[in-house]
Amino acid sequence: MSAFLTGEANGSLKRRLARLLFLSLILLFQNPASAAWHQQQRDMMGTRISLELWHDESPVALDCSEKAFAEIDRIEALMSSYIASSELSFVNRNASISAVEISAELMQLIKKSIYFSQISEGAFDITYASVGYAYDYRKKQKPSDQSISQKLPAIDYHHIMISGNQVQFNNSSVRIDLGGIAKGYAVDRASDIIRECGITRAMVTAGGDSRIIGDRQGRPWIIGIQHPRDAEGVALRLPLTDTALSTSGDYERFFIENGKRIHHIINPTTGKSAGASWSATVIGPDAMTTDALSTTIFILGAIDGIALIESLEGFDAIVIDSEGRLHYSSGLVQPEADGS
Repeated sequence: MSAFLTGEANGSLKRRLARLLFLSLILLFQNPASAAWHQQQRDMMGTRISLELWHDESPVALDCSEKAFAEIDRIEALMSSYIASSELSFVNRNASISAVEISAELMQLIKKSIYFSQISEGAFDITYASVGYAYDYRKKQKPSDQSISQKLPAIDYHHIMISGNQVQFNNSSVRIDLGGIAKGYAVDRASDIIRECGITRAMVTAGGDSRIIGDRQGRPWIIGIQHPRDAEGVALRLPLTDTALSTSGDYERFFIENGKRIHHIINPTTGKSAGASWSATVIGPDAMTTDALSTTIFILGAIDGIALIESLEGFDAIVIDSEGRLHYSSGLVQPEADGS
């Protein structure tokens, strides 16, 4: 057989070789781990919800993501104080008039909230909304000192009376808001659904609340804690697996008035923006608890806040105080500050 090919045959062979080379390069450089990570984002519960999960089959991942988003949407419709038709709004309209029957799910979160009020001696208090509703951060409006003084007696979790499946407020000015716990709960519920899909590696994030399922293909997830005074900066990074993490900060919803930061985390004692911290991060087994605790220790400040964390098993915390100093609970080895 001749060792030489005609021009036409030679061109055909070159084309076949080129196709084989192209396919070989695809197989060589394709990253199977990257190809199997599925990400989706939606704006819900007043923040950006992000799902990132690992699965070999895209249709399964997409279907699971839809179920998780649907669950978050259901919880928002139930527990948002901004939705007039929500069960929480119904409670705020009626519970100061007479006892109202509520769902077991809403009762669970109210009881949990009272528990966090008890262990924090009132630093966490869902009745903060009795004053908090008068703030409008988009319009840069806050209540006057006189108005705060008049409404302040309504901030007291002891005003929430529970009997069986009924709740009642014993002060006509009481309002409640689950903003310090409901997002964490929604993250946990979405994570439960993802596990039910058979997925063992994922992360669900809702603003400052995250739930990590498993690891990231044999490596930890690297979670950045936002720098409270640099929107593009990272204060530190943490390697984490199979845990929950929540950060509360004075940079999330705020405006500046006369050089003072007016933000959404209200100190129940004063009815005004808490001033002891710039941010507080809590790490623990579930996002509902880390959500509530990050708000709590933000209000308490580094010393009292970390003392509370030390009294609870399975939780750690990082607080950036009002001077920008970092404080760590004893269970954490101090990481290096981000130098980028």
